[in-house]
Amino acid sequence: MTPLSPPDPRRAQLRRLKLIALAMLVVMLAGFAVSHWHGERGIWAWVSAFCEAAAVGALADWFAVVALFRRPLGLPIPHTAIIPRSKDRIADSLALFVRDQFLEPQALLARLQVFDPASRLGSWLAEPARARMLADMARGWALQALDFLDEAAVRRSIQGFVIQQLRQWNAAATAGELLSLLTADNRHQRVLDEGLTRISEWLGNEKVKDRASTLIVGYIQREWPKLASTVNWVKPIDEIGDTLAERLAHAVLEELQQILAQPEHPLRRDYETWLSDYIQRLREDPALAEKVEQLKQQVIDHPAVQEYVQGLWARIHASLRANLASEDSALAGHLRRSLASVGEALQADPSLREALNQHLMDGAERLTTRLRSGVTEHIAQTVKGWDERHLVEQLELSVGRDLQFIRFNGTLVGGLIGVILHALTVWFHW
Repeated sequence: MTPLSPPDPRRAQLRRLKLIALAMLVVMLAGFAVSHWHGERGIWAWVSAFCEAAAVGALADWFAVVALFRRPLGLPIPHTAIIPRSKDRIADSLALFVRDQFLEPQALLARLQVFDPASRLGSWLAEPARARMLADMARGWALQALDFLDEAAVRRSIQGFVIQQLRQWNAAATAGELLSLLTADNRHQRVLDEGLTRISEWLGNEKVKDRASTLIVGYIQREWPKLASTVNWVKPIDEIGDTLAERLAHAVLEELQQILAQPEHPLRRDYETWLSDYIQRLREDPALAEKVEQLKQQVIDHPAVQEYVQGLWARIHASLRANLASEDSALAGHLRRSLASVGEALQADPSLREALNQHLMDGAERLTTRLRSGVTEHIAQTVKGWDERHLVEQLELSVGRDLQFIRFNGTLVGGLIGVILHALTVWFHW
């Protein structure tokens, strides 16, 4: 069962004032009748003059008040029921009044400029409690937003977006640009030097030499068993393997040292030529670009890559929720510090305040210009769409009390005017 709305106290007050005004009219008519019954002599002449004029004033003001809202006694008297009959015109006038008085761009901008919003915003954000409050509110909103999201739809969207971008990515051109960046300022030569240095260190390791000796001996015994037996009869083959491994490492190290010491070494030039040609091919060779593209597509279609892309949103969602759910949220803390920094910057930098105020002024001007016509039309259409009886009732409840005092005043002022006129008549007859 729908609960009844509480009675509007204005309705009872208006009814009471109407009864008082009606009672005053009845009293004036009664006084007028009694004075005539007494022959309008002596004091009754004065009572008659007062009551007659008061009744006329009361009736005239009653007519004027009633004519605002409805037809007096239901009679089709011209220029009555002014508000219902003029509802459309009132709606247009009200809309224009609001537009010109409240939505005038220059007036709004003048008030906004005096308000100095940037300075007030800076002072407000500089308070740590307020910055924390805003950050906590943003943290709560973000958690609610995460709950509202359709995880399956988001997961599909992310997967589709990532895969689409990967498929559209020109891997060969990117590889060419990346290698061009790496070769700028001879960076590739430094990479080569680092690689050769590591190889030198590796070849100088005794364990590497032992392994090389073992490989050499094993190869000789496997490929040339007779030669291995003959050599072993003259000198142990293990010693020969160690000697060959040592000499091989020494030769390679000597060659590496020459490469490292000579900027114009043939190997460096060959390396430079090969790398330049390869970069050029990545940019211009359709066959190589097609091979890189095929390799890229194979990587994209690999189940592990697809599974990883599908799990991106789950990892992002879990990380965001865990962070935002904590009172010591890193994201909220960063936002809090950022807001405080903005507040301090606005307080300390007049040029920043001026720039922000100017942006706000420009935005307010554009917004006001766009809203003026829309708000004006909205007000006019809303008022025109109101039910006439409801409109009259609401207006009468709002201003009817004051209008009843007009009836009171009309009664009393009319009576006083009647007495004054009667006094003038008596004076002229003297």
